[in-house]
Amino acid sequence: MPNYVSPGVFVIEKDISQYAPTINSSVVGIVGFASKGPVNKATLITSPNQLVDTFGPPSENITGQGLEGSIEILEQTNSMYYVRAAGSNAANASASVPIGSCPAIELSAGSYGTDNAIYLKVQVTDNNGVSGFSTPKEYSIPAGTGTGGQAAAIKKIVGGSLDAAKVGCFFDTNTSTTGYMVGSHAGSGTVLGVSAYSTAAFTDDGSTAGLYVLREMDPGSGDPIGTTAQPVSAVQAFGSTFLANDLSGIMYQTQSLHPGAGYNAGTKSNGDTSGNSIEIKNLAGPYVNLVVNEDGVAKENFKVSLVANTDFVEDKINTGSLQNLTSDTIQGSMFFSGADAASPVALTSFPSKIQTIGLNVLHGASGAAGPEASVNARFAKMITGTTSMSSGDNGIPTSTTDQNTALIGDASVDPKTGMQSLDDEVLNISLAIVPGITAQTVQNALITLAESTQAFLAVVSPPYAVGTVQNAIDWSNGQTDTRTAAITSNYAAIYWPWVQTFSVNDAKDRWYDPGIYGIRQMVHTDAVSDPWFAPAGFIRGRLNRPTDTEVKLNQGDRDSMYSGGNVLNPIVNFVRQGITIFGQRTAQRNPTALDRINVRRLLIQVRKVILESTRRFVFEPNDEFTWSQIEGVLNPFLDDIRRRRGITQFRVVCDETVNTPARVDRNELWCKVLIKPTKTAEILIFEVNLTNQSAQLGGA
Repeated sequence: MPNYVSPGVFVIEKDISQYAPTINSSVVGIVGFASKGPVNKATLITSPNQLVDTFGPPSENITGQGLEGSIEILEQTNSMYYVRAAGSNAANASASVPIGSCPAIELSAGSYGTDNAIYLKVQVTDNNGVSGFSTPKEYSIPAGTGTGGQAAAIKKIVGGSLDAAKVGCFFDTNTSTTGYMVGSHAGSGTVLGVSAYSTAAFTDDGSTAGLYVLREMDPGSGDPIGTTAQPVSAVQAFGSTFLANDLSGIMYQTQSLHPGAGYNAGTKSNGDTSGNSIEIKNLAGPYVNLVVNEDGVAKENFKVSLVANTDFVEDKINTGSLQNLTSDTIQGSMFFSGADAASPVALTSFPSKIQTIGLNVLHGASGAAGPEASVNARFAKMITGTTSMSSGDNGIPTSTTDQNTALIGDASVDPKTGMQSLDDEVLNISLAIVPGITAQTVQNALITLAESTQAFLAVVSPPYAVGTVQNAIDWSNGQTDTRTAAITSNYAAIYWPWVQTFSVNDAKDRWYDPGIYGIRQMVHTDAVSDPWFAPAGFIRGRLNRPTDTEVKLNQGDRDSMYSGGNVLNPIVNFVRQGITIFGQRTAQRNPTALDRINVRRLLIQVRKVILESTRRFVFEPNDEFTWSQIEGVLNPFLDDIRRRRGITQFRVVCDETVNTPARVDRNELWCKVLIKPTKTAEILIFEVNLTNQSAQLGGA
């Protein structure tokens, strides 16, 4: 408490409004394979569309039913984390975007734009031989355009009114007196043609094929200087002819951010385009639009320049500004293929490695040639066109053992991989499944993780076509070739048989893991009731999506699955009521309250709320005041559950009876919570008695 030593009025604000927070009980963790998306990371998914956009559509070519199960469950919850597993064979899809130089000519201003006028005719041609102008474009740079000497005049020329979409001018800061006129297209076949005149009388100089060349003119007579007219120009200078020896090709190597065949461009069975491609659309000056297409439609669009930034971005898409926009699909690096195109070498500093390509500019009227080293790759651009991405691999191992290893993951690495990434209290996973995977090692690992974290219920199922009811019981008891150890845990639940559901993605009926619908009905129960209600029966256990069950179960089958120490939850195809989950046992064999799913889910919820609401009391004084505060938080929370039919009676004890002097000396604060969970009515018995007519029954 502060000490007040002088007169005055003071206000002290204290917050003693602690309460137990609400925690979502419907957060599902699903582990499986996919054709795209992040690997070994629990990724939040809130809708089926987001799932497909992130991880690709379901396919029978993908092992397991992680994606199929996710779509079914997402119809009942908007909080799911998908963990995509992958083996060492996973590979990113890639595409090499070619780079070329733009045709350009050097402009030496002399007195043009200051004391004298200059008039230009310009034509450009793209990679396909298409002219940019129907007739050569005419430009005027009158005398007096530039002031302040030659350098200022050049700046005016290169920053003048040239058609930005077809041709642009650039001022070379290295020489300060030289500018360049550059065609906007790059690569083989591109052409820039220019004619210069000292008067406004634009007359054809006799060149063939409409190609105009820049000639240095006598400002007095308008005639070319010298006895012969020499072109002072350079056209396309990037290609196999100019790139000799070890400079056989520069490329922008793009690859998907994540591995997977889902990024590979291709064609679907219905003829639609699938996968990704990189499309380059030409823009003015050094810029292009880099378009990332997905399934034939533009998904992302970036304005890119190879020279807008000294260090060209490697894993981001450069906008040429201070802000680098990151693509959600690809990353890129500059590569030089050299003599071996199959083994490209990464360029860590693009301009310094590529500037030797430069421009082969012909200087002066004599036509003497020499490389312009100061160009510094100023006119390099991505070449217009579309390149398909390819060579991506889903990373699904061919061997079952390796598949199981990828799904189980590794808890000793950072970040954790496979299902181990679900071990994160921030995620708040309450239910977990590896759909379509019935391997004993994978299921046991998931159940072990559920027990160690005490955070979620693991849902598993026997294999498809396991056989009869007895075969399914034997499997759950560890008496088959595919399962050699019984499942015995109140953090696990087993559902059977498999159910048939129409798959919209491939337009046919498929057999789905019944655990998918076990979890689906649990989150449905949370939505219409609470997690401590049984996710079974005709009110909360009816399945609307499935059309059939693998095995038809009668009353005797259900009795065998659900009693005598057996722990299988039946999915029954009733003639009139439809397909319904008709059991809610955990896999615990001992007869306690925790042998029911509703009680286990109640305890998971209570544990999470207690942990979340009482952490604030760590390091508080271990005395009656803190004990009373803890009771004040927990009592209203448990009373709310009682009112919502989750428990019938409770008591919170946090006083000197549990906080003995020995415990206090050990800096321990103890609190005992006693709960009587509400039991479910699973067996309804109606006794009908017949009496004779003289019996007195009472009532009206």
